[in-house]
Amino acid sequence: MRKNLIETVMGAVVLAVAGFFIFFAYSKAEIGTVEGYEIRAKFDRIDGVRAGSDVRMSGIKIGTVTSSVLDPKTYFAVVKMNISTEVKVPDDTSIAVSSDGLLGDKFLALSPGGSDDMLSPGGEILTTQGSVDLMGLVGQMIFSQTNKDEKK
Repeated sequence: MRKNLIETVMGAVVLAVAGFFIFFAYSKAEIGTVEGYEIRAKFDRIDGVRAGSDVRMSGIKIGTVTSSVLDPKTYFAVVKMNISTEVKVPDDTSIAVSSDGLLGDKFLALSPGGSDDMLSPGGEILTTQGSVDLMGLVGQMIFSQTNKDEKK
């Protein structure tokens, strides 16, 4: 009976420590939506970007993607995002789909313009660059090398 009590107490301690580490990691990871004003952008492709993805400027998280839908008329992906109220985005800002490393998570990278006018809540970023099809580029490189070898 004494052995079961010790095992139960040790199991509870292990679970408490694991819970503490999960709480600590979640609080330090900057996970969650950013409260602020909403802006949107239209992309030709947004592979890997989804609700909850980061919006970054100069590598710093300033916002969160809140939704993405397909525009049935233009067939562009319309992405809505919340930007922190502390950050004002110039109206000539550009936005691109980027990734953390070669196989990392996708995020939206803002490059601020030089305009003195700022985007208002509900505004749209007009200069966009969609995601790059990595497999298509690799295939194109392989086939272009094969064609060069065949011509020799």
